[in-house]
Amino acid sequence: MSAPPISPGLAAPVNLNHTGHYLHWGVVQISVANLAVVGIMVLVFLLALVLPFPRGRGRDE
Repeated sequence: MSAPPISPGLAAPVNLNHTGHYLHWGVVQISVANLAVVGIMVLVFLLALVLPFPRGRGRDE
């Protein structure tokens, strides 16, 4: 049995049929994909610190 064909809209945007690319720093080894995810998470965290919270309307008490 073979798997049913996947529509192009559900296919991965990159070819996943190869080995991953890794970066090495001494004893640290991380894949490029994981490094990109960590970078995006750090960027979102920094934006959350810098961007102001939306302010509500003034309350008339």
